[in-house]
Amino acid sequence: MQRYLTIHLYNSVCAKKTSSVIVQYCRLVVKGYRSPLKAEDLWSLREEDTSERIICDLEKEWAKQCAKLQQQESSLNEAQGLGYKLSEQTQLLRKLHKEQSSGFCLLRTLAKNFGPYFLTGTLCLVIQDAFMFSIPQVLSLLLGFVRDEDAPLWKGYLFAFLMFLLSCLQSLFNHQYMYTCFTVGMRVKTAVMGLVYRKSLVINSAARRTCTVGEIVNLVSADTQKLMDFVVYFNAEVQMKYMDGRIKLMNEILSGIKILKFYAWENAFRERVLGYREKELNALKKSQILYSISIASFNSSTFLIAFAMFGVYVLIDDKHVLDAQKVFVSMALINILKAPLSQLPFAMSTTMQAVVSLKRLGKFLCQDELKPDSVERAPYNPDVDSVVIDDGTFSWSKDSTPCLRSTFFQGSVAYVPQQAWIQNATLKDNILFGRERKGSWYQKVVEACALLPDLEILPGGDLTEIGEKGLNLSGGQKQRVSLARAVYKKADIYLFDDPLSAVDAHVGQHIFEKVIGPNGVLKNKTRILVTHGLSFLPQVDLILVMEDGEITEMGSYAELLSRQNAFANFVKAFSVSERKESTTHRGTRKSVSRLSMTDFSIDLSQEQLISGDMGSATIQTMEAISDKEQEQDQEEIGRLTQADKAHTGRVKLELYVEYFRTIGLALIIPIIFLYAFQQAASLAYNYWLSLWADEPVVNGTQVNTDLKLGVFGALGFAQGTAIFGTTVAISLGGIIASRHLHLDLLNNVLHSHMSFFESTPSGNLLNRFSKEIDAIDCMIPDGLKMMLGYVFKLLEVCIIVLMATPFAGVIILPLTLLYAFIQSFYVATSCQLRRLESVSRSPIYTHFNETVQGASVIRAFGEQPRFILVANSRVDHNQTSYFPRFVATRWLAVNLEFLGNLLVLAAAILSVIGRATLSPGIVGLAVSHSLQVTGILSWIVRAWTDVENNIVSVERVKEYAETTKEAPWTFEDSPLPSHWPRSGSIGFQEYGLQYRRGLDWALKEISLSINEREKVGIVGRTGAGKSSLALGIFRILEAAKGKISIDGINIAEIGLHELRSRITIIPQDPVLFSGSLRMNLDPFDGYTDEEVWRALELAHLKNFVSGLPDKLNHECSEGGENLSLGQRQLVCLARALLRKTKILVLDEATAAVDLETDNLIQSTIRTQFEDCTVLTIAHRLNTIMDYTRCKKVHICILKKNTIMISDNVLTQSYSTVPNRVIVMDRGHITEMDSPSNLISQHGQFYRMCLEAGLV
Repeated sequence: MQRYLTIHLYNSVCAKKTSSVIVQYCRLVVKGYRSPLKAEDLWSLREEDTSERIICDLEKEWAKQCAKLQQQESSLNEAQGLGYKLSEQTQLLRKLHKEQSSGFCLLRTLAKNFGPYFLTGTLCLVIQDAFMFSIPQVLSLLLGFVRDEDAPLWKGYLFAFLMFLLSCLQSLFNHQYMYTCFTVGMRVKTAVMGLVYRKSLVINSAARRTCTVGEIVNLVSADTQKLMDFVVYFNAEVQMKYMDGRIKLMNEILSGIKILKFYAWENAFRERVLGYREKELNALKKSQILYSISIASFNSSTFLIAFAMFGVYVLIDDKHVLDAQKVFVSMALINILKAPLSQLPFAMSTTMQAVVSLKRLGKFLCQDELKPDSVERAPYNPDVDSVVIDDGTFSWSKDSTPCLRSTFFQGSVAYVPQQAWIQNATLKDNILFGRERKGSWYQKVVEACALLPDLEILPGGDLTEIGEKGLNLSGGQKQRVSLARAVYKKADIYLFDDPLSAVDAHVGQHIFEKVIGPNGVLKNKTRILVTHGLSFLPQVDLILVMEDGEITEMGSYAELLSRQNAFANFVKAFSVSERKESTTHRGTRKSVSRLSMTDFSIDLSQEQLISGDMGSATIQTMEAISDKEQEQDQEEIGRLTQADKAHTGRVKLELYVEYFRTIGLALIIPIIFLYAFQQAASLAYNYWLSLWADEPVVNGTQVNTDLKLGVFGALGFAQGTAIFGTTVAISLGGIIASRHLHLDLLNNVLHSHMSFFESTPSGNLLNRFSKEIDAIDCMIPDGLKMMLGYVFKLLEVCIIVLMATPFAGVIILPLTLLYAFIQSFYVATSCQLRRLESVSRSPIYTHFNETVQGASVIRAFGEQPRFILVANSRVDHNQTSYFPRFVATRWLAVNLEFLGNLLVLAAAILSVIGRATLSPGIVGLAVSHSLQVTGILSWIVRAWTDVENNIVSVERVKEYAETTKEAPWTFEDSPLPSHWPRSGSIGFQEYGLQYRRGLDWALKEISLSINEREKVGIVGRTGAGKSSLALGIFRILEAAKGKISIDGINIAEIGLHELRSRITIIPQDPVLFSGSLRMNLDPFDGYTDEEVWRALELAHLKNFVSGLPDKLNHECSEGGENLSLGQRQLVCLARALLRKTKILVLDEATAAVDLETDNLIQSTIRTQFEDCTVLTIAHRLNTIMDYTRCKKVHICILKKNTIMISDNVLTQSYSTVPNRVIVMDRGHITEMDSPSNLISQHGQFYRMCLEAGLV
């Protein structure tokens, strides 16, 4: 029987057909017992379980269901268009109905695809039930045999073996059913994850704003698991809503962690996360109390049925007597209902959660998609216009009036977005983007995109791993990599969305000449450049001037200037005199043209600061990298992120101790006492029944039936009360432990060093905060309830069997030892499989996260199939670990239930042997209870496995306690004056900085004094150490040697928050978080509304905010996407104005904003920070030159790509005057003086200005 089941389960799994299937599986278990399993030890996934096979069929069916839903909605909209105006209530009901319908459509689709296979399992369940109900009939025959002293002995043995056989067959078919359920559950999970991933690639902009990255990650982590549990086991909505909010916020925190650390805002966001968490746990507590009531009710249901049945039977007629046959056959039949009834609350709970998850998934999967027919693509034809927009109107959402009409692209397209999207891969893989490396072309692209100097700086050359979102690259480096990716594609049409704004002026000039310009590598391609700069416009063929979403002017540069319209006025407004113009003739072919679209207010993106300034490491040339062995070494040097690692071996006892310690002895002792009391009451009322059944019949009746019934009822009621007490106590204990573990995890992550976030993929962290915390919230307490309940029940059965037949101890003892051996043999393998499954889950979340953020680039490059294949492979890799895990559980359950069936056989045979001395009541009690052992062992296995597997979540959550932590945020007895710093003077004393041990120095021997109120510009090429200086001042990186002093106090001796909260940075990337506008300005609520409004006024935002319906409570979307780039940068300025600290650091804060916004920011900084020390890190020399009022120096000053010539004249300054410029190179200060003096010295600064065309 066991062999049949095992063969049936694994015949399609094992690789070697010649080997025995049992031997194959035993090898895996033995290997797992001897040494920790690795991913390569596992079987390949069966073809029918792979993502490609599952999703291929499902996608077609889901498309049909979606089409039906859209048809229904369009017919309703048509009715509304005929003049039927719907009330708000009706519209809300329609929205709810749509969400519900989409959920049911998803369920119907899943049922259609997986239902037939599921029904084969249901057939096994029906056969199992038939065997299950036949066992009490055989018990009745056995009890009849015990009572009949003249019955031949062989009948007793026959009944005993028949019970054993039926029990084994019941186990066999039960686990075949369970295997089918788990297989369907696994396939449903694969299917839903695949649908969500594919949807995220085609969802339109309006829908994307309502579905944050955190919510999408939650859909593929928590919701798919809920559906899976529903398939297996056949107040959730509120809890899921708060969990969504928490995961969404955590995703934003992880994305903007650098900004939180710069502003010392960790505590404010920690409190926000804990606020969501507290609401989530309160919802969980309410649902758990209701769940406990239902568990107590349903667990007591078997007693209530027996009490009602026996009570009615004996009370309606005195002649009705309860003998052993009536009592224990009835109890055996009632106990069949016990397992399903006790699981009914869990099934109801999982069903409710699954309904909520279905609705959430259906809602997401039915969101509006981009229409593929809006853009027509045709093969390349040199005689036809490359891009045609016919009556084109564009919008972000349905609500906005314009919408896309008709666009035609002729040939392949490459796209460089305003926000450089970088994958967590090597720099080379980011450029190749799935294409084969062609040496000479690759080298040419790298050189043209000005990446060769970066390759010399990066520790592993082009094999250096780039962190998520380009964490370890500067804004300019990210943009150049993004540009190189597009150029390498060799497309026919190039769309450039302002790629030059984030790079140095001389680098921008280089890129234009080598890539975009008339002599660049793309000279024979169609190029569309969106820009708010003006310097390159004379070299383009056609300029489209856009204002308020419309093309207002069109023509060449010379034509537009001659018309004296808006464009000409704009150029004059930002130019002081004429400049030399270079004009080029338009290409002969229409497709070979350069089109520039100038928009005076362009929305840009987030760009991360820093980490590109790593100290240079000596590396081999590009040609040398081709050597395979050397390439591996370079790849190892360049590795940044650490893959999620699986622990090995059995779960340590310390983990259980740690978990129970967080619950506390004050709760654990009552739990144990209540379980013991609950089982003692159960034992007492069952024993009381056996005494009642053995009561002699006098004159056809039994005496004192009222008393017997009363005692039976009291004991049963006491058991029910104890069950409620234990379930509530464990639920509360689980919530206490979960709250504590989540708090520890959050604190450990927020206190971690910045390098931790650069080397840890966000998927790993989101996995901990979503799936692992969800397991600690629900799975561990549920598993403990089940396990403890059944363990105590097993003790009760053993005591009863030993009371009836003490000789059974001879059999129970070896069976217990064998049970423990098989269990321990299995758990080692099971735990490692659980760890491998958890570890392989993190890359899925990371890939989802990355895809959602880069969906527009992936679509533009037509790389959807490749990314879908990657997603499929990651899901399949995860399922490869999951599949043997649940198969192993079934294997263990069959083995252990076989041992339980042996106990049934032993109890029955001993009863047959000792029928002369045993009463029918005690035999009925022993055998009916031994029949429960099979079910009890099955549930113990499931519960123990669940607890053991899910306690791994505690292990994975606790592992971040060991990461490198930052210095303390505050010191209790800090000597820091309350108004520090008063003057704002800064001193560097032989200061040195390293990014990581083993790398070269990023800053070397920096000694420098900056006086109070001094304005200092810091310049240098990429990798010179400019941004490293800012990191050092804010202690994002700690000093490797020397020190920094502010107002004479060594900053290393004060708390990080004490330092960071008293100095301010306006970063290059204007990061906003979801929440109110006021929260984004003042998360601690430390300022009055008047102060906030004053800051907004100074930041030129007062009119805009006053016009918003919710004013300061205006809800910002994730990343502040519902504000323009200029508005986001002004919000960052308002933050600085609100803090008004004595030291302000500007990290090229206006590099990518339009000229008008730049004007506003610079004028405010000049007036409001006049008495502050200002350090300006200039990635582009333009910024520093703008700050200067140069006297008696003939110099060209470039203002946002507009040339102004000054000769013995004071030019207008848009910011404060820098007293000094610091020129840095490879971590050293090479020059330091006023800009005019540095230019006159003809040193490095002069050469940089010369390269940039400024002198």
